[in-house]
Amino acid sequence: MILPILKYGHPVLRQKGARIERVTPEIRQLIRDMVDTMNDANGVGLA
Repeated sequence: MILPILKYGHPVLRQKGARIERVTPEIRQLIRDMVDTMNDANGVGLA
């Protein structure tokens, strides 16, 4: 699934991310979706 891309200045980008205690199937799917989104946008990295 292609995810929305947030641009510089979006308030959520200033929030601290949650700590991941273990990698669940949902986290693995999120990672796949993030990579798909990056590739679709011709991106070169994730933050």
